[in-house]
Amino acid sequence: MRLVADLHLHSRHSRATSPDMVLPGLAHWAKRKGIDLLGTGDFTHPEWFRDLSRHLLPVGEGVYAYGGVRFMFTTEVAATWTHAGHMRRVHFLLLAPSADGAAHINQELERIGNLAADGRPMLGVSGEALAAAVLGACPTAALIPAHAWTPWYSIFGSQSGFDSLDDALGGAAEHVCAIETGLSSNPPMNWRVSALDHLALVSFSDAHSPSRLGREACVFDLPELSYPALVAALRTRDPQRFLSTLEFFPEEGKYHYDGHRTCGVVLSPTETASHRGLCPVCGRPVTVGVMHRVEDLADRPWGYRPPDAIPYRSLVPLAEVLGQALGQGADTKGVTAAYDVLVDRFQSELAILLDLPLAELGRGAPPRVVEAIAKVRAGDLEIRPGYDGQYGEIRIPLQEGPHELPLFS
Repeated sequence: MRLVADLHLHSRHSRATSPDMVLPGLAHWAKRKGIDLLGTGDFTHPEWFRDLSRHLLPVGEGVYAYGGVRFMFTTEVAATWTHAGHMRRVHFLLLAPSADGAAHINQELERIGNLAADGRPMLGVSGEALAAAVLGACPTAALIPAHAWTPWYSIFGSQSGFDSLDDALGGAAEHVCAIETGLSSNPPMNWRVSALDHLALVSFSDAHSPSRLGREACVFDLPELSYPALVAALRTRDPQRFLSTLEFFPEEGKYHYDGHRTCGVVLSPTETASHRGLCPVCGRPVTVGVMHRVEDLADRPWGYRPPDAIPYRSLVPLAEVLGQALGQGADTKGVTAAYDVLVDRFQSELAILLDLPLAELGRGAPPRVVEAIAKVRAGDLEIRPGYDGQYGEIRIPLQEGPHELPLFS
């Protein structure tokens, strides 16, 4: 069974999330995007867990249904502790094998922190102790370091992370089967670090609003849609079962390069070194981004590809593609209308971006839109890297010409 899975997202109970991050909104947008399996997000939050338990219907081992979309119980938690004289803040994605398993995890984590304060709770506990608590409550749960390279709140982040899984998790490192690479890195960057070879590299959206679902995802071909089958595909990294990841172009991620947003300064790792890590405008330390951290920990050259590497494909969200093709902002009414027309014609956003032949797209989309999609598929892009919390800017080099808005009327 081939399926697209996005297992890292948040509900309306997390800070800075859309009120539409509820089951009806999630199911609606999953179908528009072409996502077959969603994480619930935030199962640690008491009110959200009650909603999930009330409305999700079991349809398989560890799989639940709502509105024609399948769900698995997932959440993100933040562990905060002091190690070697420094404050560490690391986020983890938890996958639970069932609603009952999620309930057992919640009961254990309630002993550590206030789960009702936020959909992504802050827990004053080490990563090793968190793993012990989670696996003690539910031995078949999966623990995955989230957005592993982000400067703050990640296992390898420049501001509060570590240089290795063993340093971060001690004996619990052996229980980690995967890391989430995050928006600002992609598989080739992670392939440079041999210490990650035994781990699956997963990509999910970390969506805070429904329209962001699927901006990163994993593609599986499972013998059955079940929690054990999915986790087994991750643990074995079987290329017949774990087919690929769908990726942001990492330069578009908001922590790809180093920089200082207040001063508008963006730097490559080499440029940062030439300035001794300081902003050339104000003299303060710059935020060291993902590219720099990968370079610090890498023991392989650029271009290395492990023989058993899982393939990946890079994409630009359809709204951004349409915005550039139509000469409008990605969030404008015109682009929203064009998006709806195309998804109605071609079933899903991911089908449009990745799968449908260009000739078929040309029978239902303006030539300028088809040209833009072709260039994204080919990686023919101009990108200004993101830095210090500022998303990067992608430009699709299109020929001058009419934007053909009437064809979307």
